[in-house]
Amino acid sequence: MEEISNELIKAREIQIAKIEFLAASIVAIGDGLSVIAAGLALEALENTIDQMPQNQSNRSKQLSSIQHSLDYYINELIQIRNRI
Repeated sequence: MEEISNELIKAREIQIAKIEFLAASIVAIGDGLSVIAAGLALEALENTIDQMPQNQSNRSKQLSSIQHSLDYYINELIQIRNRI
């Protein structure tokens, strides 16, 4: 009887550890997205409205890079979810 109880406790601890891992992964990805958003906000504040059309090509490249990063993070979350 005690053996079954120990197995249940171990199974529960594993479930809790998986949830902790998932939560930490989500937090890390959220932090990464916050850094990207802060960088974009800083750039927008640094650039005047007159400079914006000149930087349109630059902005397109940055947005493409950001989209690539978001896709990567989303795929990472999907893989983590599938492992759990």
